[in-house]
Amino acid sequence: MASDRPVTLAVVIGAHGVTGEVRLKVFAEDLAAHRSFNGGALTLKSLRHGNNGAIARFAEIPDRTAAEKLRGTELTVPRTALPPLGEGEYYHADLIGLAVLSEAGEAIGTVVAVENFGAGDVIEIAKADGKRFMVPMQPAAVPRWDETGLIIADGWAE
Repeated sequence: MASDRPVTLAVVIGAHGVTGEVRLKVFAEDLAAHRSFNGGALTLKSLRHGNNGAIARFAEIPDRTAAEKLRGTELTVPRTALPPLGEGEYYHADLIGLAVLSEAGEAIGTVVAVENFGAGDVIEIAKADGKRFMVPMQPAAVPRWDETGLIIADGWAE
């Protein structure tokens, strides 16, 4: 499922201090494994954990004014920069946008979000009529998926 499309690993939520550091909301397990973001526009110099999330310093951000301008900026890397996956593993970014089919091959909708409320991933599916429903990302509900689509078990789309 790998491609070079950008995958968001974090978002800047504000400035931290006066020296150009920013606070981040991180969506990845290991943001520090990446040094370059947004096609090379931002180079990570340091990363530490603060009371309100991660705090990062980028080579291109010299002061608080520049840091404040980054608020809302998503930090992306190419999908191919992420570590390879094991059998049965997936990145949320790979599921979003997939077509959803019944076991009989009937179109049901599209994956629009992947959430985790503490008991495992749950996919949100939008039907053609705009209605949405959620399905646990477990073999009983989602017996198989690949880069072309996701199959949900009978009874989950009602």
